[in-house]
Amino acid sequence: DDVRRVGRCCQIRVALSEVVVGGEGRMSKLTWAKYLAVGADPAEVASYKYPKKYLVGGNWKCNGTKESVAKLVKTLNAAGPIPPWVEVVCAVPSIHIGEVLKTLRPDVAVGAQDCSATGFGAYTGELAAPMLADFGVKWVILGHSERRTNQKESSELVCTKTKAAIEAGLSVMVCVGETLEEREAGKISAVVLDDHMGALKGKFTEAEWDKIAIAYEPVWAIGTGKTASPEQAQEVHAMIRKWLAENVSPAVAASTRIQYGGSMKGANAPGLLSQPDIDGGLIGGASLKAEFISGICAVAPEPK
Repeated sequence: DDVRRVGRCCQIRVALSEVVVGGEGRMSKLTWAKYLAVGADPAEVASYKYPKKYLVGGNWKCNGTKESVAKLVKTLNAAGPIPPWVEVVCAVPSIHIGEVLKTLRPDVAVGAQDCSATGFGAYTGELAAPMLADFGVKWVILGHSERRTNQKESSELVCTKTKAAIEAGLSVMVCVGETLEEREAGKISAVVLDDHMGALKGKFTEAEWDKIAIAYEPVWAIGTGKTASPEQAQEVHAMIRKWLAENVSPAVAASTRIQYGGSMKGANAPGLLSQPDIDGGLIGGASLKAEFISGICAVAPEPK
C-alpha cells in the first residue's frame, strides 16, 4: 500500500507539472483524466486549477429551531452541485453548530458568527476561538455591522478577535461597511478604509492575511431589500483592494478575497459576481433557502 501511495503521489506531481508548465493555470481534459485515473480527489485538484476560489458565506444569524435547522440542512443538501471554483461556508448559531457539522453536506464548511477576544478562562458567556476550532469549525464572521451597532464593537476589538481566531487556526470573514448616512455624507473612505480597515494595519503577517477575507457590507442594503448596484459595489471593493496593496502588500491585495454582503440573492448574484473585484458574497436571508446553493453559488462565473 505504501508503494502504491508513493507511486500515486509521483503520478500526481507529474500531472501537476503539466498544469503549471502549460500556463494560464488551466487544466486540459487529458490532464484532468490523469488525475481521476490515479484516484486524486477532484476537490483537491480544483484547489490547483482555481487557486483563488469565490468565497460564498451564508450567515444564518439568530434563526432556527432544531426542527427548522434540520429541514434547512436537508434543503441545502439537495440543492444541487457547487462549482469547483466556489468555496462555501454556512455560519450557524452556536447552539446548532454540533448538529450541523454532523449533517450538512461535506462540500460546505461550517462557521461561527462570532468569537471572543479571550481564550479559555473565567469569561462567562463567551465563546473562545479554540473551542470552535476544537469542535471542527473552520470559519468565523467578525465585525458584522449588527454587532458593531448592537454590541458597540469597535474596530480595535474586531482586530483583537481576528488575531485570536487566526491563532486558534480559524479563517475569518472581517466585515466592513458604511451606513446610509455615512455614504450620503461622503464618508465611505473614512469609515471603511480609515476606521474598519485601518484597525487591521500592521497587525498581521502576510501568512496571517491568507486566513482573512474582507466582507464589504453596505449597511444601508442589509435586510432592506436595497442592493448596491454592481458598479457601486465594485467601486468600494476596488478601494479596499487598493488599500491592501498600499498598506499590506500587492501580493496580499491580489490574493485576498473581498465578498459583497449587501442583500445578495439569486436575482442579482450574476451581475455582482461578474465584477473584477467581487470575489464572493456574505449572504443573509437567501442563505436560508435552496437559492443559496442553486441561485448564488451555482451561478458564479468560472475564472478565466
